[in-house]
Amino acid sequence: MDLDVEALKAKLATLRTEHRDLDDVIARLAERAPFDQLQLQRLKKRKLMLKDQISQIESELLPDIIA
Repeated sequence: MDLDVEALKAKLATLRTEHRDLDDVIARLAERAPFDQLQLQRLKKRKLMLKDQISQIESELLPDIIA
């Protein structure tokens, strides 16, 4: 089980890095005057997908609390 937790933590770190990098790319693309709207939409969609994956992994890592 510890191996699974470590694998999830590693994947989580990778996804967070990619999410942060996409944020930078989107900001740089939006700064340029004539930017490709389709490319910007695709990047934002990818970023949202990453955020969903990050949330899913974070919820898997949280222990179940029985009230």
